[in-house]
Amino acid sequence: MEKLLFLVHRLPYPPNKGDKIRSFHFLKALSQQYEIYLGTFVDDPEDWQYEQTVQSYCQETCIVSLNPRISKVKSLTGLLSGQALSLPYYKNKEMQDWIDQILKSAAIKKVLIFSSVMAQFVLNKQNLEIITDYVDVDSDKWRQYALKKRWPESWIYRRESEKLLSFERQVVSRSISGIFVSEQEAAHFQALVPEYKDRISFVNNGVDTDYFSPLLNYPSPYQASETPIVFTGAMDYWANVDAVVWFAKAVFPAIYSKDPSARFYIVGSKPAKDVQALIELPGIVVTGRVEDVRPYLAFAALVVAPLRIARGIQNKVLEAMAMEKTVLGTAAAIEGIPVNDQIRVFIEDDPLQSAQLASHLLTEKDRNKAESNRQFVIDHFSWYSSTEKLISMIN
Repeated sequence: MEKLLFLVHRLPYPPNKGDKIRSFHFLKALSQQYEIYLGTFVDDPEDWQYEQTVQSYCQETCIVSLNPRISKVKSLTGLLSGQALSLPYYKNKEMQDWIDQILKSAAIKKVLIFSSVMAQFVLNKQNLEIITDYVDVDSDKWRQYALKKRWPESWIYRRESEKLLSFERQVVSRSISGIFVSEQEAAHFQALVPEYKDRISFVNNGVDTDYFSPLLNYPSPYQASETPIVFTGAMDYWANVDAVVWFAKAVFPAIYSKDPSARFYIVGSKPAKDVQALIELPGIVVTGRVEDVRPYLAFAALVVAPLRIARGIQNKVLEAMAMEKTVLGTAAAIEGIPVNDQIRVFIEDDPLQSAQLASHLLTEKDRNKAESNRQFVIDHFSWYSSTEKLISMIN
C-alpha cells in the first residue's frame, strides 16, 4: 500500500463535532487505501481514551498533548514575528521532529493536511505532493468575528484574518489541490486568491444515515407537556455561543409568549458562561454534554440553526435532516445546502420573522413529517461519495 502522511489539528475521534466528524471519516476511508502516518494533537484530556482507536487505522502515529491555555500564550509570539496567531498556537517541536524523521525513514511523498495551520510543518519540504483540506475559509471567520467585537478584540481579529489569509495563500501555492467543505466555500476562496483558482475544489461533508436514523428506538429526554425547540453543537465554540444567545434573547421570547409549553433546548458540551446564564430566562434549558444527541433530535418539534457567523456546511443541519426534522436556520447556517421546495428547511435572519415562522412551524399538523429531508441527505451528502472524491484527488 502507498504511504500517506495525514496531519490533523485535532485528534480525529470521537466524531462528535464538525471537524472531527469530517477528519474521522477521511481517516477511516483513507486507511483502506493507504498506510497512514498520522500526526495530530489532543486538546481535550478526555480524548486520550480514544488513542488506541485512532491508532488502529494507522501504520504509525504521533499524538501530542496540546494545552489550550499554554497555546494561547504561545500564540502571542505571532505579534512579534508578524505571523497569524494561529500558527504559533500549533507550533510544536515534538511534532516537527517526528514529521522530519518519518518523511525520511518511510520515504513518504504524499501529505494530506487537515486545517491549513498544520501545513506549517511541511511547507519547507521538497518533493512532496501536498493536498490541503482547509475545511472552511478560516481567515473569513476571523473577519466576521472582528465585525462583532469591540476594540481591541476587533483589531486582533482583523489582524488575524489578514495574516491568516496570507498564510492560506502561501499554502495553496505549495499544494497540488486545496479543498473545502462546499462548492460555495471553494468559490469564496477562489475569489480571494484568483491566481490559484484552478487548484481549489471541494469535498462535501456527509452524514452516517444508518446512525442518524429516525427508525431506531430512542428514549424521549423531554417532558410530555413540552414543545421542544433544539440546537445542538459544541457550546464552547464562539459562533455557537453567539447563535444561541441571539436566539434565546431576540427570537425565543416571542415564541414562548404564544406557546408557554415551548422550550429552547441547548444541547452540547462545555457551555460557556454566556450560555449557562441563559437558564435564568423562561423556557431555556441548557443540557451540557449528553451521551447521545439523537434522542434530542428524534423528539424535537423543531431544530434551529441560528448561526450568524458560519462558514461551509453545518453538520448539525445535515444530522437533523437525516433524522427527518424540520430545520429553521439563518442564511449563514444553511450555506452550502441547496434549499428547494421539496425539503423542509427554512431560512430567516430577521428575529421577528424568525419567531413568527417558528411559531407557525410548531403549530403545523404534520410538523414532524420531514421524510424528504432524510432522502435529500441520502442523495446528496453521503460519506461514501465524498471520500471517494477525496481519494481520487490524492491518487
